[in-house]
Amino acid sequence: MTMSSKVRSIVDLGSSGMLVDIECHMTKGLPAIVIVGFANKAVDEAKERIRGAFSNSELDLPKKRITINLAPADIPKDSTSFDLAIASSILIASGQCPTLTDGILIGELALDGTLRSVRGIIGKLLVGRKLGINNFYVPAGNLAQAMLVPNITLYPIRSLRDIFLHLTGTIPIKAIKTTGGGSKKLSNKTYADDFKYIVGQARAKRALEIAAAGAHNVLLNGPPGTGKSMLAKALRSILPPLNQEEALEVTHLYSLASKQYDDIIRERPFRSPHHSSSDIAIIGGGQNPRPGEISLSHRGVLFMDEFPEFNRPTIEALRQPMEDKVITVARAKDSIVFPAHFILVATSNPCPCGYYGTNKNCDCLPQQIIRYQRKISGPIIDRIDMHIDVDEIIHNKLLSSENQESSQSISRRVQAARQRQAVRYGDINKTNGDMTNQNIKKVGKLSPEALQLLNQAAERLQISARAYMRSIKVARTIADLDETEYILPKHMSEAIQYRRRSINI
Repeated sequence: MTMSSKVRSIVDLGSSGMLVDIECHMTKGLPAIVIVGFANKAVDEAKERIRGAFSNSELDLPKKRITINLAPADIPKDSTSFDLAIASSILIASGQCPTLTDGILIGELALDGTLRSVRGIIGKLLVGRKLGINNFYVPAGNLAQAMLVPNITLYPIRSLRDIFLHLTGTIPIKAIKTTGGGSKKLSNKTYADDFKYIVGQARAKRALEIAAAGAHNVLLNGPPGTGKSMLAKALRSILPPLNQEEALEVTHLYSLASKQYDDIIRERPFRSPHHSSSDIAIIGGGQNPRPGEISLSHRGVLFMDEFPEFNRPTIEALRQPMEDKVITVARAKDSIVFPAHFILVATSNPCPCGYYGTNKNCDCLPQQIIRYQRKISGPIIDRIDMHIDVDEIIHNKLLSSENQESSQSISRRVQAARQRQAVRYGDINKTNGDMTNQNIKKVGKLSPEALQLLNQAAERLQISARAYMRSIKVARTIADLDETEYILPKHMSEAIQYRRRSINI
């Protein structure tokens, strides 16, 4: 006599996923557990975890030949999150529990029978909800993250015995219906890097305010010690706080990339990779693809200090995510898409020594300066909306008690501009930096004088079609900060000033 059962779990494929049927089949023969269905070593080791969990939970593991099939069998499975589903299928097939008719089982078993948190719980829940599943049995340690996903029903499980008692009806687990609010309210953080502590640099501060309001990419250029890094770090202090949808996306990415499977990300990310970082560390990938720095800075800031010192392939790899707001990681086994909607803030010096064009002596040869500046290609330069020269500060002003505008004050204007953009596009997460050409033609609203000024500047400066459209995006943000419906000549004039100018050597 043979016995069989089937329960369901989920395989996460980056920004997508699919349901997995966990089939258990028992026959007479030497006691053994065999797992098939394109499972890697982490999944295959589940049989040892299950033996320990059954023993320590005082449950009977049938002394039969147990075959576990993970279907569809042509999709790789590389997660320990199938443990709970496999153990439950054995309980059902052996007649110890009734069949589970509805719901997804997710969780990793410890040898003592407790259930551990798993990586990427939010992505699994979103996939299940998209496929029409409403009930999810998840580790209790993942509950805080899972509560961020709205309109689902959660059953927090602490151990294998919990699911056994629930399925048999002995001690039912209390269902939790989510609203998407999470266990704690998201709040804006007060940062130590505040604009009020930065002396001078009014032009750079103004540019960063525009960048924050419209999510525009920025390149800060200037000699060493002028405060470029300090300005970049202060940018996050004027960004709006994460909303629930953004927190959901960011938390999921950090869960995939880090060992902290139960943390909720409540602040906008600020990632600052070193220029010696590998391409995979920044772009993402690996044998089992994981998000890189550009995805971990999603909905936040990617700060690349000393931009020309990064590897040329790493810099060029930014082209796709800067345009499409996603990164496609293609490997032999699979192709995974990760979100990468970030504000790039890069810094550079005018030359290798850093003092070309300043009052200090520059020791660089013309060839060295040209070679240094060419490390950033034209296509990347074209994708950076705003180029700001950061000038040196007069020393006797550094300890001045002159009041500087605080980040809190600037942030209020940024949030007001973002609110106008949300109303315009009907999407709380869309900014002027995300505008397509169709959006620009439809809602750009250039005054005739501003359009004439732009056309004259484009012809004189010989800017590309991409730079032309990006100038309109920046001008639209300046107009939003100015609380005007139309882009006026003064807005367009300021936007054009942020385009890069060639340096004569």
